[in-house]
Amino acid sequence: MSVATPLLQVTDLTVGFRIDGQVRKPVQGISYSLDAGRTLGVVGESGCGKSLTALALLGLIPAPGQVTGSVRFAGAELIGQPEAAWRDLRGNRVAMVFQEPMTALNPVMPIGTQIAEVMVLHQSLAWPEARDAAIGLLEAVGISSPRQRAASYPHQLSGGMRQRAMIAMALACRPALLVADEPTTALDVTIQAQIIELMQELQSEIGMAIQFISHNLAVVSELADEIVVMYAGRIVERAPAATLFDRPAHPYTKGLIATLPDPDRRQARLPVIQGGVPRIDAFAVGCRFAERCPLADAHCRSVEPTLDPLEPEHWAACFKAGQ
Repeated sequence: MSVATPLLQVTDLTVGFRIDGQVRKPVQGISYSLDAGRTLGVVGESGCGKSLTALALLGLIPAPGQVTGSVRFAGAELIGQPEAAWRDLRGNRVAMVFQEPMTALNPVMPIGTQIAEVMVLHQSLAWPEARDAAIGLLEAVGISSPRQRAASYPHQLSGGMRQRAMIAMALACRPALLVADEPTTALDVTIQAQIIELMQELQSEIGMAIQFISHNLAVVSELADEIVVMYAGRIVERAPAATLFDRPAHPYTKGLIATLPDPDRRQARLPVIQGGVPRIDAFAVGCRFAERCPLADAHCRSVEPTLDPLEPEHWAACFKAGQ
């Protein structure tokens, strides 16, 4: 019996930058797969490498950054392909919702025109048809008076409206893969729910895969089939969403879950993970979480753990996993 090829297969993805004569690797050895119609949640604090991983997937790491490893989309290798091939792919079969819409949107072009342009370029729609479709997308993401807003420039919209416009643009060509980097951070909970429902509807309709990047475990828990936990450029735990919340194995994952508000657990103050994510020029020998980990010992500080299976579909990079 043949096994279906994943829509996205990432193997040993590493991003390196030369700093002060040395190559620093803020993302190192990332491997995972994502099937069509499934959602992968990627979580971790700021500085863990989540966004950099997403940019590497789409060939958007700026020079002099170097990307090594393998990223296969629908069976085809993406790393090393010519820029013309990237242009055909981005915004069409693979789309991204960027974390900062004000820097990702064109400041001198109306929002509706920017969304329409994607469909003109990739779907060969005529401009009048594309503009009507853009207005429909703005309405679908919860923007009131969409026809009037389509004529607005990015600086004339609130942060939440710009984020929704960016989501509308990403969904315009009904991509096979949507990479969403903190797509609901600037939105109130009502609009958050509306956007997530829209993504799930399109996923159900066309089999779109979603890589959903967030620091918000509560949102990811509602959306993801599988969750990858990143820390200091590495994957430290990976499991189906239900397994991760029921049986977290890595101390970092446990710490993240403990910080979530729980109505059944009344506390005067929510727990915190002491310390912060190390800078890329300060990655220590051994486990990168050791300085913040209550279980770390001398072995943890001298040897870096590998991502190993604990049970079917559940991996953790920790010598004391489950303790």
